[in-house]
Amino acid sequence: MSDTERPGRAVEPSSFSVRDLLAESLAGLLQRPARSALTALGTVLGVGTFVAILGLTATTSSQIDARFSVLTATEVTVEDVAREQDPYASMAFPHNADQRIGRLAGVEHAGVFWTVRTGPDMRVRASLGGGSADGTGEDAALVAASPGVLEAAVPHLSQGRIFDAYHEKHAADVAVIGSGLAERLGVTTLETHPAIFVGEQPFTVIGIIDDVRRKADLLSSVVIPRSTALGLYGEPQDTPAKMLISTRLGAAQQIAAEAPTALRPDHPGYLKAVPPPDPKSLRSHVTNDLSQLFLLLASICLVIGAVGIANTTLVAVLERTGEIGLRRALGARGRHITVQFLAESAALGALGGLIGTSLGTVTVVAVAAARDWTPVVHPSTVAAAPVIGLVTGLVAGLYPALRASRIQPAEALRR
Repeated sequence: MSDTERPGRAVEPSSFSVRDLLAESLAGLLQRPARSALTALGTVLGVGTFVAILGLTATTSSQIDARFSVLTATEVTVEDVAREQDPYASMAFPHNADQRIGRLAGVEHAGVFWTVRTGPDMRVRASLGGGSADGTGEDAALVAASPGVLEAAVPHLSQGRIFDAYHEKHAADVAVIGSGLAERLGVTTLETHPAIFVGEQPFTVIGIIDDVRRKADLLSSVVIPRSTALGLYGEPQDTPAKMLISTRLGAAQQIAAEAPTALRPDHPGYLKAVPPPDPKSLRSHVTNDLSQLFLLLASICLVIGAVGIANTTLVAVLERTGEIGLRRALGARGRHITVQFLAESAALGALGGLIGTSLGTVTVVAVAAARDWTPVVHPSTVAAAPVIGLVTGLVAGLYPALRASRIQPAEALRR
């Protein structure tokens, strides 16, 4: 009597050791290498995008912090809001506003400015009655400013000089214009003391600015002394006056708190100081915004990669139905099939994660080198990225693996 004919003799359950699992998974991956590579490509792109985005965000935020700490952190603007509280109030800035602010510790330059209301009859001409290309004059803003505004703007002069306290005191009819406007008006040299006309009012051009570090709108404007504007056109009408203050680094917040009281101790509420944004909070906000946006894009890439792995693994299950049925007929259990397909998809995800991490890191270094930045990639990002690829592969392979485990041997062998 054979062993199978003996009563009470049970069939030994099949086993599937870790060694068998690794061997079967590796064989499954290497059996169709092109398909395996394309399956892992989705994870490569997703994880690579994830690493590159986090690295570029960290690198960019460090550059933003460095730039904002130089100029923005040393600029305070004070606005005249007197008419919001009293419709009959006059200009809130006193005549000696520059001197009052200049006494505060930490102030480098300060000045009051506003845009003079102009109309069609106040176009800018190089000579009375014509001079521009079409003979009708140029549209340009007329800005009234005390000398401190031009000093705070840190201009670079191509010719001449900016007006000073002497011009302000004597309400001189002088002007400083931008190089672009000077070119359109045909003002090429200041040696002949050229004059420009705003309407019928002449101003001697004493300086041509070709660049400023603050208030870039001055480059397209005609800037005249504050006292001159008050004598010719009166106090500001439509546009309230403002004060531009340049401070030493670290003093801006304190200056903004003290400025309204220093200017108008009787009505500090008539003035509103606008301090510069805090560099730390600004960097934090920018970093958060960039991170949220880019992480969303990285998540989309990961989802696309996961769908690719799931689809390809499902196709592999259909192609290997005969193989699965034969193994089930030889004693393999459903969980053995499930574990094998999960191992294959997890291996593809982990491999894609490793390659994507490498490509993302190389991308960050290349971009930083091209822009002369310092690359920043947090170690936690590099460590987490392959794990994300592994988890993506596991999740993507879960449904195909469960479907493979439910294939019945008889049904599979009939196909």
